[in-house]
Amino acid sequence: MHAWQKLRAFPKKVTILFHTRLSSIQIIVLYYLFITFISFILLSLPFFHKSNVQPSFMDLLFMTISTVSVTGLTTFNINEVFNHYGIILLEILFQIGGLGIMMISTLFFLLSRKKISLRQRQLIMTDMNQPKLSGTVRLIRTTLFIMIGLQLLFGVFFSVYFYFSHQFQTVSDSLFYGFYQSISSVTNSGFDVTGDSIMPFRLNSLFLLVIMFLIFIGGIGFPVILEVREWLHYKLHPTRLPFRFSLFSKLAISSFFILFIGGALFIYLLECQRLFSSLTFGQKIIHSMFYSITTRNAGLQLDDLNQFQPATLLLFSILMFIGCSPSSVGGGVRTTTMIILGLYLVSFIKSEDNVRIFGRRIDEDDIKKSVVVFLLSLLMCGFSIMILSVTESHSLLSIIFEVSSAFGTTGLSLGITSDLTIVGKIVIALLMFIGRIGMLYTLMLFIPKERKDMGYVYPSEKIIIG
Repeated sequence: MHAWQKLRAFPKKVTILFHTRLSSIQIIVLYYLFITFISFILLSLPFFHKSNVQPSFMDLLFMTISTVSVTGLTTFNINEVFNHYGIILLEILFQIGGLGIMMISTLFFLLSRKKISLRQRQLIMTDMNQPKLSGTVRLIRTTLFIMIGLQLLFGVFFSVYFYFSHQFQTVSDSLFYGFYQSISSVTNSGFDVTGDSIMPFRLNSLFLLVIMFLIFIGGIGFPVILEVREWLHYKLHPTRLPFRFSLFSKLAISSFFILFIGGALFIYLLECQRLFSSLTFGQKIIHSMFYSITTRNAGLQLDDLNQFQPATLLLFSILMFIGCSPSSVGGGVRTTTMIILGLYLVSFIKSEDNVRIFGRRIDEDDIKKSVVVFLLSLLMCGFSIMILSVTESHSLLSIIFEVSSAFGTTGLSLGITSDLTIVGKIVIALLMFIGRIGMLYTLMLFIPKERKDMGYVYPSEKIIIG
């Protein structure tokens, strides 16, 4: 009996040891690795495949990482490998990868009415990239309600539209692909299950505007969504205390529209007389806007990307490298990183001591993190491009595009994914995983939980720069 009690207590001891020895970031990454392993096992089951179809080990592993990171890159045609049950499984994995493992696990705690411990709240704070512990559960609850509600609402919208536009002949097919379109748009997964992406709707402006709205919701950041909801509540029910958006929300929204408008403008100027020449003026604007937002995470396309000129593809690569806001379904270096670097550059040119915006000073620690994240991301992507340029027999532009797409968890490709070598697939898979968890968290994986101060300061000395 004594031995049985020890055996029953063993998992609890392992859990305690697991949570005390590892940092929150290390635990979150291990959770994602565990989910990747479980997802790989599920996606390998013949039950989810079409008859007599079994992808290779490497292709399934690549597909699993792409799914959990909601990237959208794949080495095979999904509609030729997975049956309807397999696609439903992908939709479930989109939720876990896009919304975050801690958000999904917290949902089960809330539904089962179990108490959420302090340690679990710390993990939620880490996974959601929050600066403070208070309000994390409320953020989870509200975000889940909004995101899932939007998926259901627009799932019905797309299903009705698909049926009455005769895109699909049966009600069941319209519902199936309608909800898939809604889920993949909100989670910004970018996987193509029809073989044509959304090319059949390239001239339907209303359809494209709805897709752009859902991509925006998924990529703007969960804290921003919560604050917008609180702002709307304040407008409907004013209180004595004025409502104020946080600096993070202001920067996230500002950087989004700067990149969105700037990207659309450059795309229009580059392609208005080329690929977009056959479109009307309004359609050119819509297409430019669509590519400006989809390249920063969604991975949906209206045209054969090889038809764009090299300058446009390089612009796409830059937008994919930047990605979406922190605490969103997107990857990349994140928009706030870029706007902080831009503000730091302006303050340096103006010889100002502090970086200020919206009546607030940006903390020096955040500036350092932005510089480190940007430089390390640039070095990692550059090193990956060098490796792929040796192992792959494709053009340098195609490789740059593929690397940017993987790191930004976008999923766009010039058609080289299926031709990658084993080394190429491993490199792209690692980029997708790092792009999802973030470069800063990847770096902090190797930093001890606590670092003691040395107690002394070295003398400084000026050096020549530039």
